[in-house]
Amino acid sequence: MEDSGAALMPVWRANLAMLTREVGAVTRLARMMTFSESYMKLIVSGRRDFSAEFVRGVEAVTGLPEGWMDERHETGEVPPQARAAIADEAPRARFRGTAHPVRKAPVLRAEPIFGQRAGSRTDAPGGTPAGAAKRPAGTRKIRELAAQDVRKLERHLSMLPVEPGALRARIEDVIAQTEPDEHVRADLEGRLEQIEKHRELLLRHISRLYALLTRTGDEEP
Repeated sequence: MEDSGAALMPVWRANLAMLTREVGAVTRLARMMTFSESYMKLIVSGRRDFSAEFVRGVEAVTGLPEGWMDERHETGEVPPQARAAIADEAPRARFRGTAHPVRKAPVLRAEPIFGQRAGSRTDAPGGTPAGAAKRPAGTRKIRELAAQDVRKLERHLSMLPVEPGALRARIEDVIAQTEPDEHVRADLEGRLEQIEKHRELLLRHISRLYALLTRTGDEEP
């Protein structure tokens, strides 16, 4: 989770609890966000952290102005259109993201090559960095091979050995037979939802990556 998200988490939780204070509001908001009721209850009750993406999603589906959740509000400060959206279960937008917090990426520090002073580089005549004056041979072939690998990954994710619908049915059978407590049930349902959403998100990223690869290197030097 990013530092800003950690600092705003108490405010987000307070506003979310206030928005879902009315009877049935948690269930309605869960359906508007395409989450299970039990998973949303874990979020609202403070037993699950969530991301800034989720907060922006709440604003979008309820019609709240972007950034509204970042400041603490009282019940009377909720805009009428947002209150009506939750009461009528009428989402103003479709949320395709995830509630799972994103971990901060590690910071990688560039180290100088052995025997070379930091900041130094070899320039070609005319002040052009070495290697930039001429494209390496086989660039197109390298790009095509990378694009092929991306397509293979896309096909692999599109043709899973187990259909998501069948997996969901199996898990629902387990829940029905074992009757776990609310916490375990919500955990099972929530993780299944996150798997499905992350798969869809990953496929979109792969498609975008392929489109970028096919254009990379076509620009004029």
